[in-house]
Amino acid sequence: MPSVKIAIDVRRMTEFGIGTYIRNVVRNLGRLDHENQYFLIGSPARAQEIDPLPPNFRAIALTAPERSWQGYREFRVTVKRLNCDLVHIPNLFSIPRALPCPYVMTVHDMLEHMARAREQTGFWRSLHFQLTRTVLAGAARIFAVSNFTKTEIEKLFEISSDRIEVIYNAIDERFLHGHASTADRELIAQRYQVTYPFLLYAGRISPHKNVVRMIEAFSALKTELERSQAFPDLKLIIIGDDLSGNPDLRRTVVRSGVQNDVRFLGFVPIDVLRIFYDEAKIFVFPSLYEGFGLPPLEAMAHGTPVVTSNVSSLPEVVGRAAVLVNPENVFEIMRALHRVLTDATLRERLRERGYQQVAKFSWEASVRRIAEAYSGTCNAGRSVRHHQPAAD
Repeated sequence: MPSVKIAIDVRRMTEFGIGTYIRNVVRNLGRLDHENQYFLIGSPARAQEIDPLPPNFRAIALTAPERSWQGYREFRVTVKRLNCDLVHIPNLFSIPRALPCPYVMTVHDMLEHMARAREQTGFWRSLHFQLTRTVLAGAARIFAVSNFTKTEIEKLFEISSDRIEVIYNAIDERFLHGHASTADRELIAQRYQVTYPFLLYAGRISPHKNVVRMIEAFSALKTELERSQAFPDLKLIIIGDDLSGNPDLRRTVVRSGVQNDVRFLGFVPIDVLRIFYDEAKIFVFPSLYEGFGLPPLEAMAHGTPVVTSNVSSLPEVVGRAAVLVNPENVFEIMRALHRVLTDATLRERLRERGYQQVAKFSWEASVRRIAEAYSGTCNAGRSVRHHQPAAD
């Protein structure tokens, strides 16, 4: 098959989650495919943050904001000017874009749709739903990041199962660089004053992440541990975005009486986050909804036991390598934390299963399947164009 021109929308490369996805897809395409032409449409400066890419990759600058009519128009004009055979849009969107060639899209979850549905009136909710359905129906192929997400798309939008392909996410390779060294431990001791045992949460701080119940469970755990005088200096460290939009978390900490034992560190770079993963006694992730849920796998890569939710995609992602809890039951979360903290045999079993579970997910394997889908879609498109009658 002759080489094809593929555009990838990289405008959301700086976002948490979607940005990780875009970087890893582009990085691995750069390693695997030196034949087809790739246009990374968005910010050239951001595209340069990925490893040096081969010459068949070009960054194409856009000036208009992504979520504006000018942004939609400029993207469409750029794709047409470049004469692209295919566009990959790596996130769900709800405004049809009338692109001049087929497009594939990645759906990470249905959260934005459901959150907007709660906020909008009947008319806007219905319009948003219908537009999103139009966008999904128009895609040549849909990549869902889990079977759970695939089922959600089918159920909500009545999209045929055979048009949706499950292609899993995987962890960033920087989390596979071995265990923390003495120098690493010294770094978090000096920079963050962390010299005590701790439980860890890392991820966004938003209502569906269930951080309030996690803090309440930690408070109950501290009370339980006091009875046996175990881990008297245990802390809970929360890494993620800042707290300015979530004042209820500070109130929960004070109300639960653990203001001296819960620390919010905000954002930390991956090279530092991997040290925290490595040093944590338990990684806690009681999210109410995840389209995939990478942080538990990131923790497992460091041999850290995981306690997470028994809902949405999480059981599919962690398999038998984590302790699963009902995320709406504070005392169930607390009992799981206590058990993992105090049962050495269980901790070792979770550590070994965690390593095995992480090995099941690979960006290289996932991106090979994405590249095959590109090829199949382009072939199908060319076949259709070839058999269409000529215009008068």
